[in-house]
Amino acid sequence: MRLSASELSQFGEDLGRQLRAPAVIGLSGELGTGKTTLVQAICRGLGAQARATSPTYALVHHYSAGQTPVYHVDCYRLRHADEARDLGFDDMIRERAIIMIEWPERAGSWAPPLDRHFQLAYDDDPARRVIAELLLA
Repeated sequence: MRLSASELSQFGEDLGRQLRAPAVIGLSGELGTGKTTLVQAICRGLGAQARATSPTYALVHHYSAGQTPVYHVDCYRLRHADEARDLGFDDMIRERAIIMIEWPERAGSWAPPLDRHFQLAYDDDPARRVIAELLLA
């Protein structure tokens, strides 16, 4: 899909309204392609009260959407997949949370299995982004 910024937000909000915990969503793509923007929209759709922000330096942010815990994990700064073992994925899974992971490929086998995986990319039109759902094995 080729989406404008407002269409990407609408897509994310719709996705958030459809999600049921537990769920693990992977978001891959180059820097600046809209991964955090999509997470913000998903959180709005889930009903999270706080505005989602990029956890690039903190690595993990926690939000509440009613009774549902929501985690936003950014694996961009991981130098080795083994660093992901300390991110608390096991605890998040035990909480039956909704987990959104940017750059899940950097967490290797430490990342929980993804329920859905989206690839975001730049479009020839700088006002649009390309988003594709990757098929999971």
